[in-house]
Amino acid sequence: MNELSGVPSLLHSKFGTRSMGLKLIVICFLALLMLIPALLVEALIQDRKGREADVMKQVSQDVGGRQTFLGPILAIPYSTPADLPNEPAKHGMYLVFPKQASATVKTTTEERRRSLFRVPVFRADLKLDSTFDLTGVPAALSSMNLDWSRAEILVGVSDARGALADATLVTGGKTFTLTPAESAPRLLLGNDQQSRERLTLFGAHVPNLAAPNAQFSVSSMLHFSGAQRIAVLAWGKTTQVTEQGDWPSPGFDGGFLPVSRTVTGSGFTATWSVPFIARGVRAEGAADSMTGLNATAMGVSFVEVASPYQSVNRSLKYVPLFLGLVFLAYFIFEVTTGKRIHPAQYILVGMAQIIFYLLLLSFAERMGFDLGFLIAGIASVGLLSANAGWVLASRRQGFRALAIFSLLYLLIYLLLRLEDNALLVGALASFAAVTAAMYFTRDLDWYGSLPEPAAPPVRK
Repeated sequence: MNELSGVPSLLHSKFGTRSMGLKLIVICFLALLMLIPALLVEALIQDRKGREADVMKQVSQDVGGRQTFLGPILAIPYSTPADLPNEPAKHGMYLVFPKQASATVKTTTEERRRSLFRVPVFRADLKLDSTFDLTGVPAALSSMNLDWSRAEILVGVSDARGALADATLVTGGKTFTLTPAESAPRLLLGNDQQSRERLTLFGAHVPNLAAPNAQFSVSSMLHFSGAQRIAVLAWGKTTQVTEQGDWPSPGFDGGFLPVSRTVTGSGFTATWSVPFIARGVRAEGAADSMTGLNATAMGVSFVEVASPYQSVNRSLKYVPLFLGLVFLAYFIFEVTTGKRIHPAQYILVGMAQIIFYLLLLSFAERMGFDLGFLIAGIASVGLLSANAGWVLASRRQGFRALAIFSLLYLLIYLLLRLEDNALLVGALASFAAVTAAMYFTRDLDWYGSLPEPAAPPVRK
Protein backbone atom coordinates (compact mmCIF):
# COMPACT_ATOMS: atom_id res chain seq x y z
CA MET A 1 0.00 0.00 0.00
CA ASN A 2 2.88 2.32 0.84
CA GLU A 3 4.45 1.57 -2.56
CA LEU A 4 1.25 2.52 -4.37
CA SER A 5 0.87 5.69 -2.38
CA GLY A 6 4.29 6.73 -3.54
CA VAL A 7 3.37 6.57 -7.24
CA PRO A 8 1.67 10.01 -7.46
CA SER A 9 4.60 11.64 -5.72
CA LEU A 10 6.96 9.86 -8.11
CA LEU A 11 5.00 11.10 -11.13
CA HIS A 12 4.94 14.57 -9.62
CA SER A 13 8.68 14.60 -9.16
CA LYS A 14 9.26 13.05 -12.59
CA PHE A 15 6.92 15.14 -14.77
CA GLY A 16 6.15 18.18 -12.67
CA THR A 17 2.76 19.77 -12.39
CA ARG A 18 2.91 21.05 -15.96
CA SER A 19 5.32 18.78 -17.81
CA MET A 20 6.12 20.13 -21.27
CA GLY A 21 6.56 16.58 -22.55
CA LEU A 22 3.05 15.72 -21.40
CA LYS A 23 1.84 19.05 -22.78
CA LEU A 24 3.16 18.17 -26.25
CA ILE A 25 1.35 14.81 -26.10
CA VAL A 26 -1.89 16.59 -25.17
CA ILE A 27 -1.41 19.03 -28.07
CA CYS A 28 -0.93 16.16 -30.54
CA PHE A 29 -4.10 14.55 -29.21
CA LEU A 30 -6.00 17.81 -29.66
CA ALA A 31 -4.74 18.11 -33.24
CA LEU A 32 -6.12 14.64 -33.97
CA LEU A 33 -9.36 15.54 -32.20
CA MET A 34 -9.82 18.48 -34.56
CA LEU A 35 -10.09 16.01 -37.47
CA ILE A 36 -13.65 15.25 -36.34
CA PRO A 37 -15.06 18.69 -37.25
CA ALA A 38 -12.94 18.54 -40.42
CA LEU A 39 -14.90 15.43 -41.41
CA LEU A 40 -18.12 17.39 -40.89
CA VAL A 41 -16.82 20.09 -43.24
CA GLU A 42 -16.07 17.39 -45.82
CA ALA A 43 -19.63 16.09 -45.46
CA LEU A 44 -20.87 19.64 -46.07
CA ILE A 45 -18.80 19.83 -49.26
CA GLN A 46 -20.32 16.57 -50.47
CA ASP A 47 -23.78 17.97 -49.77
CA ARG A 48 -23.01 21.09 -51.82
CA LYS A 49 -21.66 18.94 -54.64
CA GLY A 50 -24.90 16.97 -54.54
CA ARG A 51 -26.90 20.19 -54.89
CA GLU A 52 -24.68 21.22 -57.78
CA ALA A 53 -25.34 17.88 -59.49
CA ASP A 54 -29.08 18.34 -59.02
CA VAL A 55 -28.95 21.81 -60.57
CA MET A 56 -26.92 20.50 -63.50
CA LYS A 57 -29.49 17.78 -64.03
CA GLN A 58 -32.36 20.26 -63.98
CA VAL A 59 -30.70 22.65 -66.42
CA SER A 60 -29.64 19.78 -68.66
CA GLN A 61 -33.22 18.58 -68.92
CA ASP A 62 -34.20 21.98 -70.23
CA VAL A 63 -31.58 22.13 -73.01
CA GLY A 64 -31.01 18.48 -73.91
CA GLY A 65 -28.31 17.28 -71.54
CA ARG A 66 -25.22 15.38 -72.64
CA GLN A 67 -25.57 14.77 -76.35
CA THR A 68 -24.24 11.88 -78.42
CA PHE A 69 -24.71 11.83 -82.20
CA LEU A 70 -24.69 9.07 -84.80
CA GLY A 71 -24.10 10.07 -88.41
CA PRO A 72 -26.04 8.79 -91.44
CA ILE A 73 -26.22 5.00 -91.64
CA LEU A 74 -28.38 2.70 -93.78
CA ALA A 75 -31.08 0.59 -92.12
CA ILE A 76 -32.73 -2.21 -94.12
CA PRO A 77 -35.58 -4.31 -92.69
CA TYR A 78 -34.94 -8.03 -93.04
CA SER A 79 -36.59 -11.35 -92.34
CA THR A 80 -35.20 -14.83 -91.90
CA PRO A 81 -37.06 -18.15 -92.22
CA ALA A 82 -38.24 -19.78 -89.00
CA ASP A 83 -36.31 -22.73 -87.65
CA LEU A 84 -39.49 -24.83 -87.34
CA PRO A 85 -42.45 -24.94 -89.71
CA ASN A 86 -44.98 -23.72 -87.11
CA GLU A 87 -42.89 -20.77 -85.97
CA PRO A 88 -43.20 -17.28 -87.52
CA ALA A 89 -40.40 -15.76 -89.53
CA LYS A 90 -37.88 -13.60 -87.66
CA HIS A 91 -37.71 -9.91 -88.42
CA GLY A 92 -35.11 -7.30 -87.62
CA MET A 93 -33.10 -4.35 -88.83
CA TYR A 94 -29.90 -4.73 -90.82
CA LEU A 95 -27.48 -1.81 -90.42
CA VAL A 96 -24.88 -0.84 -92.98
CA PHE A 97 -22.22 1.70 -92.05
CA PRO A 98 -20.68 3.98 -94.65
CA LYS A 99 -17.29 3.31 -96.14
CA GLN A 100 -16.15 6.84 -95.36
CA ALA A 101 -17.59 9.18 -92.72
CA SER A 102 -16.69 12.71 -91.71
CA ALA A 103 -18.14 15.26 -89.32
CA THR A 104 -17.70 18.97 -88.78
CA VAL A 105 -18.96 20.24 -85.44
CA LYS A 106 -19.08 23.85 -84.31
CA THR A 107 -20.17 24.72 -80.79
CA THR A 108 -20.92 27.96 -78.99
CA THR A 109 -21.21 27.85 -75.21
CA GLU A 110 -22.59 29.88 -72.37
CA GLU A 111 -23.01 29.42 -68.63
CA ARG A 112 -26.50 29.16 -67.21
CA ARG A 113 -26.69 30.27 -63.59
CA ARG A 114 -29.15 28.96 -61.08
CA SER A 115 -28.65 30.12 -57.50
CA LEU A 116 -24.89 29.82 -56.83
CA PHE A 117 -24.29 27.15 -59.44
CA ARG A 118 -23.18 27.46 -63.04
CA VAL A 119 -23.87 24.94 -65.80
CA PRO A 120 -22.14 25.11 -69.22
CA VAL A 121 -24.64 24.70 -72.06
CA PHE A 122 -23.92 24.69 -75.78
CA ARG A 123 -25.43 25.07 -79.21
CA ALA A 124 -23.99 22.80 -81.87
CA ASP A 125 -24.13 22.87 -85.66
CA LEU A 126 -23.20 19.49 -87.12
CA LYS A 127 -22.54 18.49 -90.70
CA LEU A 128 -22.34 14.70 -90.99
CA ASP A 129 -21.22 13.17 -94.31
CA SER A 130 -21.38 9.51 -95.32
CA THR A 131 -20.19 7.70 -98.45
CA PHE A 132 -21.77 4.27 -98.94
CA ASP A 133 -20.58 1.30 -101.00
CA LEU A 134 -23.19 -1.46 -100.88
CA THR A 135 -21.21 -3.96 -102.94
CA GLY A 136 -21.61 -7.41 -101.36
CA VAL A 137 -24.35 -6.42 -98.91
CA PRO A 138 -25.52 -8.43 -97.03
CA ALA A 139 -22.35 -10.20 -96.01
CA ALA A 140 -23.44 -11.42 -92.57
CA LEU A 141 -26.08 -14.09 -93.37
CA SER A 142 -26.94 -15.51 -96.76
CA SER A 143 -30.39 -16.55 -95.48
CA MET A 144 -31.44 -12.94 -94.87
CA ASN A 145 -34.15 -11.44 -97.03
CA LEU A 146 -33.56 -7.69 -97.20
CA ASP A 147 -36.51 -5.44 -97.98
CA TRP A 148 -34.68 -2.74 -99.95
CA SER A 149 -37.93 -0.90 -100.68
CA ARG A 150 -38.25 0.04 -97.01
CA ALA A 151 -34.61 1.05 -96.48
CA GLU A 152 -34.00 4.28 -94.55
CA ILE A 153 -31.09 6.60 -94.01
CA LEU A 154 -30.90 7.11 -90.24
CA VAL A 155 -29.17 9.53 -87.90
CA GLY A 156 -29.25 9.29 -84.12
CA VAL A 157 -29.16 11.59 -81.10
CA SER A 158 -29.24 10.79 -77.41
CA ASP A 159 -31.74 13.52 -76.43
CA ALA A 160 -34.07 14.82 -79.14
CA ARG A 161 -35.42 17.55 -76.84
CA GLY A 162 -32.34 19.59 -77.68
CA ALA A 163 -33.33 20.01 -81.34
CA LEU A 164 -33.24 23.66 -82.41
CA ALA A 165 -34.38 23.05 -85.99
CA ASP A 166 -35.54 20.22 -88.23
CA ALA A 167 -32.80 17.79 -89.18
CA THR A 168 -32.23 17.52 -92.92
CA LEU A 169 -30.61 15.07 -95.30
CA VAL A 170 -29.08 16.08 -98.62
CA THR A 171 -28.29 13.64 -101.43
CA GLY A 172 -28.30 13.88 -105.19
CA GLY A 173 -29.06 17.60 -105.01
CA LYS A 174 -32.30 16.98 -103.10
CA THR A 175 -33.07 17.85 -99.47
CA PHE A 176 -35.18 15.61 -97.25
CA THR A 177 -36.50 16.40 -93.77
CA LEU A 178 -35.77 13.68 -91.25
CA THR A 179 -38.71 12.28 -89.29
CA PRO A 180 -38.90 9.67 -86.51
CA ALA A 181 -37.61 6.42 -87.98
CA GLU A 182 -40.30 3.96 -88.98
CA SER A 183 -38.30 0.77 -88.86
CA ALA A 184 -36.10 1.38 -85.79
CA PRO A 185 -37.13 4.33 -83.59
CA ARG A 186 -34.52 3.43 -80.94
CA LEU A 187 -31.01 2.01 -80.94
CA LEU A 188 -29.66 0.60 -77.69
CA LEU A 189 -25.90 0.83 -77.23
CA GLY A 190 -23.74 -0.66 -74.49
CA ASN A 191 -23.39 -4.14 -73.06
CA ASP A 192 -23.84 -3.27 -69.38
CA GLN A 193 -26.15 -1.07 -67.34
CA GLN A 194 -23.46 1.49 -66.53
CA SER A 195 -22.40 2.20 -70.12
CA ARG A 196 -25.79 1.66 -71.76
CA GLU A 197 -27.09 4.49 -73.90
CA ARG A 198 -30.23 4.78 -75.97
CA LEU A 199 -30.25 6.81 -79.17
CA THR A 200 -33.38 8.24 -80.76
CA LEU A 201 -33.27 7.61 -84.52
CA PHE A 202 -34.57 9.84 -87.29
CA GLY A 203 -34.78 8.72 -90.88
CA ALA A 204 -35.74 9.43 -94.45
CA HIS A 205 -36.80 7.15 -97.31
CA VAL A 206 -34.78 8.06 -100.37
CA PRO A 207 -36.36 6.41 -103.45
CA ASN A 208 -34.08 4.57 -105.89
CA LEU A 209 -31.03 5.28 -103.72
CA ALA A 210 -30.45 2.18 -101.59
CA ALA A 211 -30.13 -0.87 -103.83
CA PRO A 212 -27.78 -3.85 -104.10
CA ASN A 213 -24.23 -2.83 -105.13
CA ALA A 214 -25.17 0.87 -105.15
CA GLN A 215 -22.74 3.67 -104.29
CA PHE A 216 -23.88 7.07 -103.08
CA SER A 217 -23.15 9.89 -100.64
CA VAL A 218 -25.40 11.72 -98.18
CA SER A 219 -25.01 14.70 -95.87
CA SER A 220 -27.05 15.53 -92.79
CA MET A 221 -27.35 18.92 -91.07
CA LEU A 222 -28.26 19.02 -87.38
CA HIS A 223 -28.78 21.95 -84.99
CA PHE A 224 -28.97 20.94 -81.35
CA SER A 225 -28.46 22.30 -77.85
CA GLY A 226 -27.10 20.39 -74.88
CA ALA A 227 -25.17 20.68 -71.66
CA GLN A 228 -21.78 19.61 -70.30
CA ARG A 229 -20.72 17.20 -73.08
CA ILE A 230 -21.03 16.52 -76.78
CA ALA A 231 -19.84 13.34 -78.51
CA VAL A 232 -19.89 11.83 -81.98
CA LEU A 233 -19.77 8.08 -82.56
CA ALA A 234 -17.41 6.59 -85.12
CA TRP A 235 -20.21 5.59 -87.43
CA GLY A 236 -18.13 4.90 -90.54
CA LYS A 237 -15.61 2.21 -91.34
CA THR A 238 -13.20 5.13 -91.42
CA THR A 239 -14.28 8.27 -89.55
CA GLN A 240 -12.84 11.79 -89.50
CA VAL A 241 -14.18 14.35 -87.02
CA THR A 242 -13.25 18.02 -86.62
CA GLU A 243 -14.71 20.07 -83.80
CA GLN A 244 -14.36 23.76 -83.03
CA GLY A 245 -15.66 25.61 -80.01
CA ASP A 246 -15.27 28.72 -77.89
CA TRP A 247 -14.93 26.96 -74.52
CA PRO A 248 -11.45 27.67 -73.07
CA SER A 249 -11.06 24.51 -70.98
CA PRO A 250 -12.39 21.47 -72.87
CA GLY A 251 -11.91 17.94 -71.65
CA PHE A 252 -11.38 15.30 -74.34
CA ASP A 253 -12.76 11.88 -73.50
CA GLY A 254 -14.48 8.82 -74.90
CA GLY A 255 -13.14 5.83 -76.76
CA PHE A 256 -10.70 7.88 -78.87
CA LEU A 257 -8.66 10.99 -78.16
CA PRO A 258 -7.92 13.65 -80.77
CA VAL A 259 -4.93 13.13 -83.04
CA SER A 260 -4.38 16.89 -82.91
CA ARG A 261 -5.73 19.65 -80.71
CA THR A 262 -5.26 23.36 -80.14
CA VAL A 263 -6.57 24.98 -76.95
CA THR A 264 -6.36 28.71 -76.30
CA GLY A 265 -8.11 31.19 -74.06
CA SER A 266 -10.63 31.89 -76.82
CA GLY A 267 -11.53 28.29 -77.70
CA PHE A 268 -10.33 25.00 -79.12
CA THR A 269 -9.97 22.97 -82.28
CA ALA A 270 -9.61 19.20 -82.27
CA THR A 271 -9.41 16.51 -84.95
CA TRP A 272 -10.07 12.78 -84.63
CA SER A 273 -9.25 10.00 -87.08
CA VAL A 274 -10.57 6.48 -86.43
CA PRO A 275 -9.58 3.75 -88.92
CA PHE A 276 -11.69 0.65 -89.39
CA ILE A 277 -9.17 -1.60 -87.64
CA ALA A 278 -9.40 0.52 -84.47
CA ARG A 279 -13.18 0.89 -84.42
CA GLY A 280 -13.85 -2.66 -83.24
CA VAL A 281 -17.34 -2.79 -84.79
CA ARG A 282 -18.29 -4.63 -87.96
CA ALA A 283 -19.12 -2.73 -91.13
CA GLU A 284 -22.63 -4.22 -91.25
CA GLY A 285 -24.89 -6.52 -89.31
CA ALA A 286 -28.08 -6.88 -87.33
CA ALA A 287 -28.93 -3.92 -85.10
CA ASP A 288 -28.80 -5.97 -81.90
CA SER A 289 -25.17 -6.88 -82.63
CA MET A 290 -23.98 -3.25 -82.72
CA THR A 291 -24.09 -2.59 -78.98
CA GLY A 292 -20.34 -1.94 -78.85
CA LEU A 293 -20.67 1.21 -80.94
CA ASN A 294 -20.87 3.39 -77.81
CA ALA A 295 -17.21 2.61 -77.08
CA THR A 296 -16.20 4.57 -80.20
CA ALA A 297 -17.42 7.95 -78.92
CA MET A 298 -15.24 11.01 -79.51
CA GLY A 299 -16.30 13.41 -76.79
CA VAL A 300 -15.65 16.92 -75.57
CA SER A 301 -16.68 17.89 -72.04
CA PHE A 302 -17.22 21.52 -71.14
CA VAL A 303 -15.70 21.59 -67.69
CA GLU A 304 -14.60 24.28 -65.27
CA VAL A 305 -10.84 24.77 -65.02
CA ALA A 306 -11.08 24.06 -61.29
CA SER A 307 -14.32 23.25 -59.52
CA PRO A 308 -14.46 25.10 -56.17
CA TYR A 309 -15.74 21.98 -54.45
CA GLN A 310 -12.96 19.87 -55.88
CA SER A 311 -10.33 22.41 -54.82
CA VAL A 312 -11.73 22.84 -51.29
CA ASN A 313 -12.01 19.08 -50.92
CA ARG A 314 -8.36 18.73 -51.96
CA SER A 315 -7.37 21.33 -49.39
CA LEU A 316 -9.07 19.23 -46.69
CA LYS A 317 -6.63 16.42 -47.43
CA TYR A 318 -3.94 18.56 -45.82
CA VAL A 319 -5.86 19.19 -42.58
CA PRO A 320 -3.56 16.96 -40.43
CA LEU A 321 -0.48 18.74 -41.76
CA PHE A 322 -2.14 22.14 -41.46
CA LEU A 323 -3.34 21.64 -37.87
CA GLY A 324 -0.09 20.03 -36.81
CA LEU A 325 2.09 22.87 -38.08
CA VAL A 326 -0.08 25.60 -36.50
CA PHE A 327 -0.20 23.79 -33.14
CA LEU A 328 3.54 23.19 -33.35
CA ALA A 329 4.11 26.90 -34.01
CA TYR A 330 2.08 27.83 -30.92
CA PHE A 331 3.97 25.27 -28.88
CA ILE A 332 7.32 26.77 -29.96
CA PHE A 333 5.97 30.22 -29.00
CA GLU A 334 5.14 28.76 -25.62
CA VAL A 335 8.61 27.26 -25.20
CA THR A 336 10.59 30.28 -26.38
CA THR A 337 8.61 32.92 -24.48
CA GLY A 338 7.99 31.05 -21.23
CA LYS A 339 4.30 31.95 -21.46
CA ARG A 340 1.92 29.08 -20.81
CA ILE A 341 -0.92 28.45 -23.29
CA HIS A 342 -3.89 26.49 -21.98
CA PRO A 343 -5.16 23.44 -23.97
CA ALA A 344 -8.51 25.22 -24.29
CA GLN A 345 -6.74 27.96 -26.23
CA TYR A 346 -5.29 25.32 -28.57
CA ILE A 347 -8.84 24.09 -29.16
CA LEU A 348 -9.91 27.62 -30.09
CA VAL A 349 -6.99 27.83 -32.52
CA GLY A 350 -8.06 24.52 -34.07
CA MET A 351 -11.65 25.69 -34.41
CA ALA A 352 -10.43 28.86 -36.13
CA GLN A 353 -8.66 26.70 -38.70
CA ILE A 354 -11.78 24.60 -39.28
CA ILE A 355 -13.81 27.78 -39.74
CA PHE A 356 -11.23 28.80 -42.35
CA TYR A 357 -12.47 25.93 -44.52
CA LEU A 358 -16.07 27.06 -44.08
CA LEU A 359 -15.08 30.56 -45.14
CA LEU A 360 -13.13 29.14 -48.07
CA LEU A 361 -16.11 27.06 -49.22
CA SER A 362 -18.61 29.92 -48.95
CA PHE A 363 -16.38 32.44 -50.74
CA ALA A 364 -15.19 29.96 -53.40
CA GLU A 365 -18.80 29.26 -54.41
CA ARG A 366 -19.31 32.92 -55.21
CA MET A 367 -15.99 34.23 -56.52
CA GLY A 368 -13.79 31.23 -57.32
CA PHE A 369 -11.24 29.30 -55.32
CA ASP A 370 -8.24 31.63 -55.68
CA LEU A 371 -9.98 34.78 -54.50
CA GLY A 372 -11.89 32.81 -51.87
CA PHE A 373 -8.64 31.39 -50.49
CA LEU A 374 -7.10 34.88 -50.39
CA ILE A 375 -9.99 36.37 -48.39
CA ALA A 376 -10.41 33.41 -46.03
CA GLY A 377 -6.64 33.15 -45.60
CA ILE A 378 -6.20 36.83 -44.73
CA ALA A 379 -9.02 36.63 -42.19
CA SER A 380 -7.64 33.44 -40.58
CA VAL A 381 -4.01 34.58 -40.53
CA GLY A 382 -5.07 37.88 -39.00
CA LEU A 383 -7.09 36.13 -36.30
CA LEU A 384 -4.39 33.56 -35.46
CA SER A 385 -1.71 36.24 -35.32
CA ALA A 386 -3.80 38.56 -33.16
CA ASN A 387 -4.62 35.64 -30.88
CA ALA A 388 -0.91 34.87 -30.49
CA GLY A 389 -0.30 38.49 -29.50
CA TRP A 390 -3.16 38.37 -26.99
CA VAL A 391 -2.13 35.05 -25.44
CA LEU A 392 1.56 35.86 -25.29
CA ALA A 393 0.88 39.45 -24.26
CA SER A 394 3.38 40.75 -26.81
CA ARG A 395 2.92 42.68 -30.05
CA ARG A 396 6.32 41.44 -31.18
CA GLN A 397 5.18 37.84 -30.89
CA GLY A 398 1.99 38.77 -32.74
CA PHE A 399 3.99 40.09 -35.70
CA ARG A 400 6.21 37.03 -35.49
CA ALA A 401 3.11 34.83 -35.67
CA LEU A 402 1.82 36.91 -38.60
CA ALA A 403 4.95 36.14 -40.63
CA ILE A 404 4.95 32.45 -39.74
CA PHE A 405 1.25 31.85 -40.39
CA SER A 406 1.37 33.83 -43.64
CA LEU A 407 4.10 31.49 -44.88
CA LEU A 408 2.11 28.49 -43.68
CA TYR A 409 -1.06 29.48 -45.55
CA LEU A 410 1.02 30.28 -48.62
CA LEU A 411 2.49 26.78 -48.36
CA ILE A 412 -0.97 25.22 -48.28
CA TYR A 413 -2.01 27.22 -51.35
CA LEU A 414 1.13 26.13 -53.22
CA LEU A 415 0.47 22.50 -52.31
CA LEU A 416 -2.96 22.77 -53.92
CA ARG A 417 -1.58 24.34 -57.09
CA LEU A 418 1.58 22.29 -57.59
CA GLU A 419 -0.27 18.93 -57.84
CA ASP A 420 2.57 16.82 -59.28
CA ASN A 421 5.14 18.21 -56.81
CA ALA A 422 2.76 18.63 -53.86
CA LEU A 423 4.03 15.53 -52.07
CA LEU A 424 7.66 16.60 -52.37
CA VAL A 425 7.00 20.17 -51.18
CA GLY A 426 4.79 18.98 -48.32
CA ALA A 427 7.38 16.46 -47.16
CA LEU A 428 10.18 19.05 -47.25
CA ALA A 429 8.05 21.61 -45.38
CA SER A 430 7.15 19.06 -42.71
CA PHE A 431 10.80 18.09 -42.34
CA ALA A 432 11.79 21.75 -41.98
CA ALA A 433 9.06 22.34 -39.36
CA VAL A 434 10.15 19.36 -37.24
CA THR A 435 13.77 20.46 -37.56
CA ALA A 436 12.86 23.92 -36.32
CA ALA A 437 10.91 22.42 -33.41
CA MET A 438 13.90 20.27 -32.45
CA TYR A 439 16.20 23.27 -32.58
CA PHE A 440 14.05 25.64 -30.51
CA THR A 441 13.35 22.96 -27.87
CA ARG A 442 16.92 21.63 -27.68
CA ASP A 443 17.47 23.04 -24.16
CA LEU A 444 13.99 22.29 -22.85
CA ASP A 445 13.59 20.11 -19.77
CA TRP A 446 10.82 17.87 -21.08
CA TYR A 447 10.18 16.34 -17.63
CA GLY A 448 9.81 19.67 -15.90
CA SER A 449 7.55 22.66 -16.27
CA LEU A 450 8.38 26.06 -17.65
CA PRO A 451 9.91 28.44 -15.15
CA GLU A 452 7.49 30.89 -13.65
CA PRO A 453 7.99 34.41 -14.97
CA ALA A 454 9.57 36.74 -12.41
CA ALA A 455 7.12 39.52 -13.05
CA PRO A 456 4.00 40.06 -15.18
CA PRO A 457 5.02 40.58 -18.81
CA VAL A 458 4.88 44.06 -20.20
CA ARG A 459 3.28 44.61 -23.60
CA LYS A 460 5.80 45.86 -26.17
